[in-house]
Parts: sequence; structure tokens; C-alpha cells
Amino acid sequence: MATNIVWHPSLSRKERSECRKQRGFTIWFTGLSASGKSTVATALEQHLLHLGLAAYRLDGDNVRFGLNKDLGFSDKDRVENIRRIGEVAKLFADSATIAITSFISPFKADRQIARDLHSVARGEDEPIPFIEVFADIPLEVAEQRDPKGLYKKARAGDIPHFTGISSPYEAPENAEIVVKTHEQSVEECVATIVQWLEDKGLISLSTK
Repeated sequence: MATNIVWHPSLSRKERSECRKQRGFTIWFTGLSASGKSTVATALEQHLLHLGLAAYRLDGDNVRFGLNKDLGFSDKDRVENIRRIGEVAKLFADSATIAITSFISPFKADRQIARDLHSVARGEDEPIPFIEVFADIPLEVAEQRDPKGLYKKARAGDIPHFTGISSPYEAPENAEIVVKTHEQSVEECVATIVQWLEDKGLISLSTK
């Protein structure tokens, strides 16, 4: 841990929200590879932007081209991958932006770490809202989709530590939102999430 550092306060989250006329929060998509979470997350980002809201999507593959390019897929690296993304998402949300993350994030403990990060904010009275969205589909459906051919490689032993095959996926028990992409269209999934956000007062469609 770094030493000889001092936290420098900035605008409060309330001030930022008032200036930008929206609240910041994190929407955390989790699910198996090929569960459709990135597809729905991308469509949600686009929809929110069209509503005039500031939103930014952090994708599991994309961040490994830069921020997390030094990490592999061992259990230890997966933990660090999620920790870093939790911190980045928190920064986006603190800036009054809607942070949308799309990561397999297979372990409950790691997702809890990301959630807990949002509950602690220096100089703030309230935690940053953290909404877990579970893209819930059966493993066999994910394998049938397999757009990248990853399950086939994992079954052949070519990819170690592959979630759902040689590494476990711990499904959320109390996700705020559950979407079933094998039963719902992308548009229906987005509508479900947007309606939940409006019902909870996190966004207001009437003013957009």
C-alpha cells in the first residue's frame, strides 16, 4: 500500500449531480460467457445516451487491452481484475455518470467487494448506488451460442480456468435485476432495466 499520500477533496457528489442534472451509479452485469450481458449492456448504454444521460460501458474484453492487460485468467488475476473495475466504476459513478460494467465476475466474494467499494465514499453521507444485473441463462444455452468458440476450446482443454467448464460460476442470489436473454429480446431486457431504474428514482424519463 502506498504511503505518504493525502486525500484531496473535490466537489461533493450532490453538487456534481446538480450540475449534470443526473445521478451517478453503477450497473454491474454478471453472467456466463455468451449469456448476452455485453449485448444488453451495449444496448442499455445507447438507450441511456439517447435519453440525454451520461453513461459509459466498461467491457470485460475491452479493459484487457489497456488497464488490465497485465492480468490473465487465474483465480488471483480474476479477483484483481474485478477489484480494479470496481474502483474505476466507482470513479465514473462519483462523477455523476452511469457506469455500466459487463464482466463474467464469477465469484460472489469479488462482486461483493465491488459492491462494498461503492458503499464507502470519502466525505459523502450516502453510498453510491450499485445495481447488480444477472444475465441468467442455462449453461447449455451459452454453449450453443458460443460466438467466440470458447466453450469448444475449453471442453477440449485448450483454455484453462474457463468459467462454467473448468472454473465455477457462482450465480447471484439477490441480484437487483434478473434478465433471461434466452427468453427476452434485447429490447425487452433494456426496458426491464430502465423501468427498474425509473421506479427506484435513479433516472427520470419525464424530464428527458
